[in-house]
Amino acid sequence: MTFTASQIAQFINGKVEGDPMASVESFGKIEEAQAGQLSFLANPKYEEYIYCTKASVIIINESLELKEPVSATLIRVPDAYTAFATLLTKYQEMMTLQLAGIQQPVYMSQTATTGQNVFIGAFSYLGEHVKVGNNSKIFPNSYLGDHVEVGDNCIIHPGVKIYHDCKVGNKVTIHAGTVIGSDGFGFAPQADGSFVKVPQIGNVVIEDNVEIGANTTIDRATIGSTIIKSGAKLDNLIQIAHNVEVGSSTVIAAQSGISGSTKIGKGVMIGGQAGIVGHVHIGDGAKINAQSGVSKSIGAGKAVTGSPAYDYTSALRSQAISRNLPEMEKRIEELETLIKQLLKEKIS
Repeated sequence: MTFTASQIAQFINGKVEGDPMASVESFGKIEEAQAGQLSFLANPKYEEYIYCTKASVIIINESLELKEPVSATLIRVPDAYTAFATLLTKYQEMMTLQLAGIQQPVYMSQTATTGQNVFIGAFSYLGEHVKVGNNSKIFPNSYLGDHVEVGDNCIIHPGVKIYHDCKVGNKVTIHAGTVIGSDGFGFAPQADGSFVKVPQIGNVVIEDNVEIGANTTIDRATIGSTIIKSGAKLDNLIQIAHNVEVGSSTVIAAQSGISGSTKIGKGVMIGGQAGIVGHVHIGDGAKINAQSGVSKSIGAGKAVTGSPAYDYTSALRSQAISRNLPEMEKRIEELETLIKQLLKEKIS
C-alpha cells in the first residue's frame, strides 16, 4: 500500500514540511532507509542521519531544530516515537483486517459462536460454547477450550493454547506459543513425603488492551481467578502463577516469574529475570530492577534491586562502597602503620 505524506500527517495529527504528495510504500530505519520508505527520528543520537538518509518521509519532534537542509519531507509531531508507534499500529490493523473467514481443516464445536469479520486459521480447535468476538483473528494451530471467551478485536497468534473457562477481553494480543489457564503448581505434602495434587478449578481473566509475549504461561487459579488487568504488557517467557493479580498498565520484562497469590499494583515496572515470592503485595508504581529477588512486599512508588531485593538508592551506595574496598583497605593499613610509629615514638 502507498501513502502520501499528507495522508500520514492526518493519521498522526502532524504538520508537513516539504512535499505533501511525497509517497512511501514501506518503513525503514533512518540510517538505512531508501527512497519510498518512511522513517522517524526520536533519539538525538541518530540526528546525524537525518541529513543524509534517503528516506522519502521522516516523522520528527516538532521541537527539533535542524542544523542543515534536509532532502526528505518532514512531518512534525509532539512526540515522534509515539506517533510512529501509532502509525505502525494502524498499518498492522489494516493488514490484519484483510484476514477473514474460516480456513480448513478446523474443528469448531456446533455450540461455538463467532462474531463478524472473524478469522479462524487452519488446524485450530474451538471447543464447546466458545465465543469469539467481532474482528478477532485466531491464527493457525490455536486451541480454545470449552467455554473460553475471546472479545472483540483480539489477535491470537499461532499455537496459543487457552484452557477451558478462561476469559479474554477486547483488543488483546497473545503471541505464539503462550499457554493460558494451565494448572497452578498446587501440591499438598503428605506425612510419607509424597505430594497430593490440589485440583485447580479456577480460571484466568485477561482484561482489555493487554499484550502477552511469546511462550508465556499464565496458570489458572486454584479457586477464583488469576487476573491480568487492563493495559498490562507482558514480555516473552514469563511465568505467572495461580491466583496472581497483575495491575493495570503494569509492564513485566522477559524471564520473570511471579509466584502464587501475589498482588501487583497498577503501573508497576518489573525488569527481566526478576523473581517474586508468593503472597506478597507490590504497590502501585513500584519498580523492580532486572534479576532482583523479591522476598517481601514493596510499598507504592518504591524502587528495589538485588537478591534479596532492597531499596535501589541504598543498593547503589553499597555497590559504590564495595568497589572502593581495596582502596579503603590500603588506607586502613597505612593508618595502622602510622599509629604504630606514633606509639613507638611516644614510648621512647
